[in-house]
Amino acid sequence: MAALAWLLIPLFAGIGAGLWGSWVGRNRKTIGDGTELAGYTRFREAMEKKPTEKSVESRTDA
Repeated sequence: MAALAWLLIPLFAGIGAGLWGSWVGRNRKTIGDGTELAGYTRFREAMEKKPTEKSVESRTDA
């Protein structure tokens, strides 16, 4: 009987892992990548801008 109990532990663990995996892998309604891509575009545009004369002076004064 004790051997059966030890065999049931991995069985229940496997069932639990299967249920957890199916729940984690479910299809969720996503909003897409639009907001992330828009934020990345704003970041790229900000990094491509040349520094203004005033910001360059403030960095060299310090």
